[in-house]
Amino acid sequence: MASTVTLHLILIIGAIIMVVPFVWMVLTSLMTTAQAFAVPPSFIPNPLMWVNYPESFNALPFNLAYMNSAIVALSVTVFQLITCAMAAYAFARIQFPGREIIFFVFLATMMIPFQLTIIPIFLTMKQIGLLDTLLSLILPPALFSAFGVFLLRQFILGLPLELEEAAIVDGANRWTIFWQIILPLLRAPLAALGIFTFIGQWNDFFRPLIMLNTPSNFTVPLMLNQFRGQYATQWTLVMAGSVIAVLPLLIVYILAQRHIIRGIAMTGLKA
Repeated sequence: MASTVTLHLILIIGAIIMVVPFVWMVLTSLMTTAQAFAVPPSFIPNPLMWVNYPESFNALPFNLAYMNSAIVALSVTVFQLITCAMAAYAFARIQFPGREIIFFVFLATMMIPFQLTIIPIFLTMKQIGLLDTLLSLILPPALFSAFGVFLLRQFILGLPLELEEAAIVDGANRWTIFWQIILPLLRAPLAALGIFTFIGQWNDFFRPLIMLNTPSNFTVPLMLNQFRGQYATQWTLVMAGSVIAVLPLLIVYILAQRHIIRGIAMTGLKA
């Protein structure tokens, strides 16, 4: 009983730590600049400055930024799900020389900081003429994800071999088995991976900062950065824009949290 109470207490404290910054962001977005920097701090906006939201949205071309973020996030998610599913099936079921070594190298890439790979990616995009385009944000993550391959491989390893053996007896080849048997069974982990990928791409700030120069190509996080002035920053508008930026992610997570939990549980990743 004591251990259960302690665990719940720790979880409650952790939840509060996670929620407080978001609540503070929402409250600040409804304040005047004077209230936001008042000492002692004012926790309740008075009056409620709802005008900060349309001002924030209209101050910069957020409609373009939303479209760019949606194109990048959706494109990377779709292509990554396809490539990761194929690679995971190959590592889980197809015997070929060096399979375990190659898979180990795949996993080892997860330990390489992204900052070490951004320079070669930048130079490659420049050489092939894709710098300052949305394709420079889509291609690198769309073609490779060690985490995605690992997540899906764990699930495939738990599927009974009898399903594939029966299909082979019926004359199915590997391609048919993958598309008609394995892929439909991957719905739960694919949903979890898709949500993780979409959220990660939507929130990505570093890669767009390095790859993009033209404001019309900016994604939402990069567009929010434009609120920073040389001498002053309108933090109330920044917070209002941040709330607008995070709303799609909240909606996606609320609608799909069941799939996230189910997908992770079914892959055994939590172990």
